[in-house]
Amino acid sequence: MCKWGTDVVVKLAYPMPVSGRTEIVVDACLAPLIQALNDYGIHTVGCCCGHGKGPGVVLYEQDGQQFEMAVPAREEAAA
Repeated sequence: MCKWGTDVVVKLAYPMPVSGRTEIVVDACLAPLIQALNDYGIHTVGCCCGHGKGPGVVLYEQDGQQFEMAVPAREEAAA
């Protein structure tokens, strides 16, 4: 998990269905997961790693339905 406010931009392989956006800002520690999901055509609509205060979650949409994926907490790698 990362500190709140540690965000990075993820470039989407496909525009978001409703907004048409091609970039989104996500928590830095979730960026590789969000990038991979979107690269495979799974449209994420929200995410939060929990920042050490709660469980992480990724919200995604498929076939007009919204789903929630739990993200297990992990310790940040030592610098």
